[in-house]
Amino acid sequence: MNHSNNTDLNGKKMGGHLLVDSLRTHGVDMVFGVPGESYLAVLDGLQDANSIKTIMCRQEGGSAMMAEAYGKLTGKPGVCLVTRGPGATNASAGIHIAMQDSTPLVMLVGQVGREMMDREAFQEIDYRRMYGELTKWVAQIEDTSRIPEYISRAFHTATSGRPGPVVLALPEDMLTEYADTKIINSYQKIEAYPSPADLAQVEEMLSKSKAPLMIVGGGGWDEASCQKIQGFAEKNHLPVGCSFRCQDYFDNRHPNYVGHIGIGLSTSLQDRIINSDVLVVIGARLGEVTTSGYSLLDIPKPKQQLIHIHSGAEELGSVYQADLPINASPRSFAEAISQLEIAGSEKWASNTKQGNEDYLETLIPKAIPGDVQMAEIACWLNEILPEDAIVCNGAGNYATWMHRFFQYRKYRTQLAPTSGSMGYGLPSAVAAKLVCPDRAVISMNGDGCFMMHGQEMATAMQYGANIIAIVINNSMFGTIRMHQEREYPGRIANTGLRNPDFAALARAYGAAGETVNKTAEFKPAFEKALKANVPTLIEIKIDPDAITPVTTLSAIRESALAKK
Repeated sequence: MNHSNNTDLNGKKMGGHLLVDSLRTHGVDMVFGVPGESYLAVLDGLQDANSIKTIMCRQEGGSAMMAEAYGKLTGKPGVCLVTRGPGATNASAGIHIAMQDSTPLVMLVGQVGREMMDREAFQEIDYRRMYGELTKWVAQIEDTSRIPEYISRAFHTATSGRPGPVVLALPEDMLTEYADTKIINSYQKIEAYPSPADLAQVEEMLSKSKAPLMIVGGGGWDEASCQKIQGFAEKNHLPVGCSFRCQDYFDNRHPNYVGHIGIGLSTSLQDRIINSDVLVVIGARLGEVTTSGYSLLDIPKPKQQLIHIHSGAEELGSVYQADLPINASPRSFAEAISQLEIAGSEKWASNTKQGNEDYLETLIPKAIPGDVQMAEIACWLNEILPEDAIVCNGAGNYATWMHRFFQYRKYRTQLAPTSGSMGYGLPSAVAAKLVCPDRAVISMNGDGCFMMHGQEMATAMQYGANIIAIVINNSMFGTIRMHQEREYPGRIANTGLRNPDFAALARAYGAAGETVNKTAEFKPAFEKALKANVPTLIEIKIDPDAITPVTTLSAIRESALAKK
C-alpha cells in the first residue's frame, strides 16, 4: 500500500480520500472544523481537494455554528469536521441550532478504531446514542466500501423534507483501509408539493375569512419563494408576520408587513394573532417563542382556523391540529399559490394597513438610561447599511434592539439562532463573510455572548474575513439578570461579569478595536470599520439598567416587589 498516492496496488483508494471524493461529488466547496488525530486520513484527503476550502477554527462549537450559518446562507448542507469525544461534545451546540432552525448540515466525527469499541477507549462515545435526539439521522460507517452510500444518504436526509443535521461517525481504522471507488451522482432535494385539492381549500377558506394573517418562518426557503409569497400577499391584501428570527423572509418595509412574532411581541400584534379567524402558517413550526409560550393558540385545537404548511409531515399535528394541514415545502407552496387571486380580498386592505401602521409605531425609539441610545444606533444602521448586508447575532437581550428597530429587506440578511444559543453571533458572521465576501457582515454580540466564541476572531484574521463585530457590554448576563429581578427582585447573584477590554482584545488578535461610550461616538467608529482592511470590533458600553428597548431593570424590580 502506498500512502503517498493513497491507492494500493489494485487501484483501491484509502477511506479518508474516498470520503473527500464523495464530498466533492455532492458539491461541497467549503468545510469547517477543528483538526484531530482521529480523522487524519480525511485531513490528508482535503489537501488534494482544490475545489474545497478548508476553514479550521479554534473551537468545535464555533466550527459547527459556521457550518450551520453556511447551510442557512446557501441552502446546501454545511459540513463540519470534528474529532471524537470533546470535539463532538463541543460541537453539539451548533447541531442543536441546526435542528431547531431546520438547517441542512452534515457533521463528520472521528471515532476510535473498531477493535477498541465498547471499552470506553480514549475519548470514546457512542454517537448514535449521544446525538439521537439532536439530529435527523446519526450513523457510524463500519465498512470503507460503504462510504459513498452513507455520504449520499446523509446529504439526501439533511436536505429532504424538513431540513436538518446529520451526524456520521468515522472509525479511525476504517478511514485508513482501502476500497474500490464508486461512481455516484450528487444528491437531489426531495420536496413535497401541495395538491390541487389543497390549493382549492386554501382559496375557499381565505375567501370566507374576515381577518386572516399569514406567518412565514422555518427552513427550506430561498429568495425566489420569499418573493412569490410577497407577491401573493400584495395581490391579495394579506397581512404578513415573520416568526421568531425569520424577519428577513419578508421585506420589513413592505406595506403588508405587520411585524416580528418573537420575543417582546407588541400588544397590537398579539391581539391581531388572537383575533384572526384564519392563520396561514408557512414553514414555521409554531414553537414556544412564536406562540408566546403556547399562549396565542389553544392546544391542541386553536380557535382560529389553521392552515399549516410544513415540509415535514411529522410536524403537522404534533402540537396543533390544523383545519388544513399541508405537507409541502415553502418553495413548492409559494410557487403553487403565487397565481391565486382570492375573491373579495380587497376587504382585508384596511385591516392590513392598520397592522402595518401598528408595526411602524413600534419603530419609534424610546429613550433608555445612560449615554448610549441603542435604538438610535439600530435606526442609523437601518439607514446606512446596504440592502444585502448580513446581520448576525447570538442570544441575549442586546439582540432585541436590532430585532425591533432594524428592517430586514432581503432573504438571508439575518442569521440568528431560534434555539437561543449564545455565542452564535461571531462564528456565523465569519462564515457569512467567507461565503459572501463582497457583502457587509455585521456581528452583534452581548458581552457574555461574545466570550462564548470570541476566539473565532482568530479564525476571522487567519482567513481574511473582514467582519464588523459589535459587542454590547453591560457587564452581566443581561437576560438572566432580567429574569432574576422578575422572580427574585433585589436578590442578585451569579449574573455579574468582569470583562476584558474588548477593543484591546481585538487588537491583540491583529484586528481593529474601538470603544464607544456615547451614542455620537458610534457613527465615526462604524464608518472607520467599513473602510478597514481587517476585522473590526466595536465595544459599546451600555448602562446596565437599560435592559430592553421598552423597560429597565429597576422598573422590573419595582414591579416585582410591588406584587410580593
